[in-house]
Formats: sequence, C-alpha cells, structure tokens
Amino acid sequence: MPIIAAYAMPHPPLAVPGISPKESGIPKTLTAYDEAARQIAELAPETIVFITPHNVLYSDYFHISPGKSAAGDMARFDAEEVRLEAQYDEEFAGEIAKLAGECGLRAGLEGEKDSALDHGVFVPMWFINRRYSAYKAVRVCQSGMEPAEHYRLGRLIAQAAENTGRKTVMIASGDLSHKLTKDSPYGHSPQGPAFDKAVTDAFDAADFLSLFNIPLETREAAAECGYNSFITLAGCFDGQAVTGKLLSYEGPYGVGYAIASFIPGKPDADRYVLNQYETVTFDAARKSQETEDPWQLLARQSLECAVLNNRQLEMPDGLPDELTNSKAGVFVSLHKNGRLRGCIGTITPTTTSVAAEIIQNAVSSGLHDDRFDPVNVSELPFITYKVDVLFPREYCAGPEDLDVRQYGVIVYNGNKRGLLLPNLEGVDTVEDQLRIAKQKAGIPLNAPVKLERFRVVRHEG
Repeated sequence: MPIIAAYAMPHPPLAVPGISPKESGIPKTLTAYDEAARQIAELAPETIVFITPHNVLYSDYFHISPGKSAAGDMARFDAEEVRLEAQYDEEFAGEIAKLAGECGLRAGLEGEKDSALDHGVFVPMWFINRRYSAYKAVRVCQSGMEPAEHYRLGRLIAQAAENTGRKTVMIASGDLSHKLTKDSPYGHSPQGPAFDKAVTDAFDAADFLSLFNIPLETREAAAECGYNSFITLAGCFDGQAVTGKLLSYEGPYGVGYAIASFIPGKPDADRYVLNQYETVTFDAARKSQETEDPWQLLARQSLECAVLNNRQLEMPDGLPDELTNSKAGVFVSLHKNGRLRGCIGTITPTTTSVAAEIIQNAVSSGLHDDRFDPVNVSELPFITYKVDVLFPREYCAGPEDLDVRQYGVIVYNGNKRGLLLPNLEGVDTVEDQLRIAKQKAGIPLNAPVKLERFRVVRHEG
C-alpha cells in the first residue's frame, strides 16, 4: 500500500500546552495542528513515518531509529511532566534499511546516539496523539547529504510502505526561517521571508520542483531546519499527482511555522521531479563549463583525467603565460548543485608553476578531501570549478586590517593554522571570518591568534 497522505509540520515546543505562555501567540498553527490530526485520525494509518532534523545527523548517512519503542519528554523546556511513548514499527524500519542497502543509499539502523524522542518528533506526535494513537512510528533523521539523496530516501520510504503493505502517513518535521525579524533567534535576514514564501507557495501548489530550485544560499541565509524533511516528503510521491494545501502559516516570534497537507492522486509521468531537477542542474553545469576560462578548464581536465583514466593530466600546450611562467599558491573548489563538493589548496607554491599547482590541487580536491567521498564518474557532468590564485601573504596587525571582501585570512595559534578565502557566501563580517577560520583550525574561539591576510585572483563562472 502506498503512502496515503503526508503533512509538513513545524515543531515549536511552545505550541505544547504548559511549555510556554507564548502558545497563545500562534493560534493559526494550533488550529492547523488539530485539523491535520483530525484528518490523520480519519485516515487511520497503521504506521506514521517521522522525518526529523533534531536527532543524530550524520554527514553521509541517514539514521533510522532501531528498537521496539522510545519515550521522550519536554524536560529541556522545563516541562519534564509532559511525556510521550511511541511504539516503533520494526519491520517497516528494517525494510527501509534493506532497500537502502540494495540500491546503495547510505541509510540504516546503526549509529543511535540518543533513543529519546526529540522535539522534532515529539511536538507533531503530541498533537496527533490527541486525536489518534493507534499507530506505530518510524523515526528517520535527516543527513548532511544533498537534497537529491533526501528525495531518494523518500522514494525508498514509499517502497517500504508498498512492500510491508502498511497504511502509512508521513510527517515531515521542520520549521521554516529562523531569521524573519530583528527579534528572531538568529537575527534578521531578507532571505528569511523570501525562503518562507517560496516554501509555502510550493506547499500550496504541491510544486516540488520549485522546492528543489530554492538556492542553497537562500536556505542557509534563512537559517531553516525543515527543507530536507520536505524534500524527503516530496520523494514519497515520485511520479504521482499530488494535491497540496497550506493549512496555516505564521511567524510571530521571528520563526516561520507552516502546516500543509499532501494527498496523492494517480500516476503522473510529469511528476518525476528528481529527473527534472537533475536535467536542470546538468544544463546549468554544462553552461558553466562552456564559459570556463583557462584556469577553470585546466582544473576540470585534471580531475576528469584522474577519475576517467586514473592518471595525471599531461601539461597542455598553448596555456597563457600567467599559468606556465609564474608560481603561486592555488585553491581549487568544486561545487555540485550549488553545494561544496571539495576544496583543497596551497598557501604558497609547491610546484613549478600555477598550472602545475592547479593540476595537483584539482585532483586533491576531487579525490582526497577527507570531508567528502571521492568524486565518481557519474558526478563529473554536474561539477563546476572555481580557482583562486593567491597573492603573497601580508602581516596583519589585527582585525581592523581585514576586509572579508578583499582579503582572505590565516590565523595562527601555536602549531595550529586555519585559512579562509575572501568573499565567501554567508561570511559577511570580519568576526564571521575569524570565527570560521579558528573553527577550521581547532583553535578555541576566545584564544589569541596571529593574523596574516592575502588577496586572490578568483576564476569562476
């Protein structure tokens, strides 16, 4: 049996009576919670799958909670007496893990760090249980993987519902922007309201492709936590017509809360959204590759030669003199679908020329950046390249000598060193720059550091 319905729900603890007097400030959300719970009670699902951003989150793995049951409370929010217990659908959870193993998606029952129900599950469950509790739950955690992988997870969840014959509802738990107003928990960003409008419009139209097309920089600037839950929900309805309805939206405390329902219809060949998204991103990457300058082209040729032929690229003929007759440190950054896919560089030259530096560092970025798996053949058409050629370092007396747009920074503390390139998306202040550089080096944020700055010549599409 396929997924019979799905709901996007926020998880503000303040919505649960007894947690906070602010509960009265979100009347639309409370009404919509109850309406969604009423609909779920009428559907009488056997299993409810919850996707949460607030349990263990691995960069390259979807954790599915194991075991027969779990309990949780609101002790974190000074309401220990508010408690829930959930019975888990072990067969369903195991089926997702089995399907993931068969298709190579990294998901499974290993890696549990906290079995207690997190508030991403607890809050929606609390409202559902007021109307209906005759179900078993499955808890699945978001990961740090790209949205396309979350969509594939959604497809597996739908297949698990078919294979087990369970009458299933999905709950995609997530708040929208946490930066709607100056009183928001993380301050204000113009991208906050823009993100919320894009998501709520997509909800109301069940327009999952437009969800995919929300730029990464918008999502990050909005400080959201629900996007990948919503993409997983979309994957549950791959190839199906869907009726979406926005039941409520409000953001009185600077955080966006939206509740929406999604009811599947008949198969629809125009609703294979992941295929459509990959076509769009492939075309965008191809256009970027068509406009590459010699620095970017050399980086791409170097990585492609290593991945396709398992050897180092021979130095091409006809390169500009700036590439062959000068030396400099070089950083090569790879991006796929707007997300960083690898970045490695050298602060000072380690080879005979800028060209040789690019060849070396492009391969290292694609195959030896420990934060990522090595780039594989199927990814090459989707990758875009950025090359930063570094000027010599300069002594920097203090933060007043820095400018995040003009200068990169190197921080030193003992034998620890951290570098951050200039003019990066989301790094808007010198304080941001120094904080991130220290974090990269493992330097405590309050530790004193010596500073150097440097300029770069950036080559990007």
